[in-house]
Amino acid sequence: MGCLTLMKLIVVSKRHGRTRSFTLSGWIRGLLGVCMIGLPAGFGIWLGQALMYGDGEDLFTRDTTRIWNQALSEQQKELESSTQHSQEQLAALTLRMAELQARLFRLDALGERLTTIAKLDEGEFDFSQPPALGGPESAALGDAYQAPEFMQVVDRLAATVESREQQLDILEALLAKRKIQKDVFLAGRPITKGWMSSRYGRRTDPFKGHVAWHNGVDFAGKLGSDVVSVAAGVVTWSDDRRGYGQMVEVNHGHGFSTRYAHNSENLVKSGDVVKKGQVIALMGSSGRSTGPHVHFEVYKNGRSVDPAAYIHRTHR
Repeated sequence: MGCLTLMKLIVVSKRHGRTRSFTLSGWIRGLLGVCMIGLPAGFGIWLGQALMYGDGEDLFTRDTTRIWNQALSEQQKELESSTQHSQEQLAALTLRMAELQARLFRLDALGERLTTIAKLDEGEFDFSQPPALGGPESAALGDAYQAPEFMQVVDRLAATVESREQQLDILEALLAKRKIQKDVFLAGRPITKGWMSSRYGRRTDPFKGHVAWHNGVDFAGKLGSDVVSVAAGVVTWSDDRRGYGQMVEVNHGHGFSTRYAHNSENLVKSGDVVKKGQVIALMGSSGRSTGPHVHFEVYKNGRSVDPAAYIHRTHR
């Protein structure tokens, strides 16, 4: 005689705390067991087939691959943009540094020129060498250093260079003006070698023996020696003139002009610009002359004045 096995199922109500019991027969219990075992097994079989035939790949990797590809594409675009920006910044920086280097070369050249104009001691300002620095070591420390933005440093350097350029330009203009004023300042003798043989004013005429007026001073010397301009100016006459022989006349501006007469040869022509101390003629005895000498005259506002006041004049 077979034995019938029963299963009692007890249900407890959470709200009311009541219990109800159900008695399950053997075949129902077997059906539940088959379901509990069969569902996981069926899901496992389906999952295995999906992975085998590609459905699982679509399920787990298709979206992931798309997301990764999209992220990589965005990163690639950012990298390209950053690279392009860096190249543009580098090109701009290269041009800026080349500009600053050219301006520094100009400052060095201008500085060397100023040292020449100002007649400073040789080596006092050597623009080919970096400035000397020094000082004792100190244990005291300042605030913590914070590196500034690189382009800000370049901009500040450019501003400093521009300021120095302006200052040196002004200084050059002042020195050039001073040099011009010094060059047009009448002072000194019209010869490099020789002696004063006749003064300005009344004297005995060397040809007729009577008292006559002498409009200049005479400097005797060796035939062919140098005759120099006592100041910078423009040649307004360079030719033979009655009584003067071969004569050079120079206009110095500000109402001043000078004459150099009895030359054996004039070395400049009308319209030439001459410098202070430039050789403009060679000493001779042309015209109304008793021997090699230079007759030197100074005119102020068209009137003859005593050259001695300018011969012994000190430089300003």
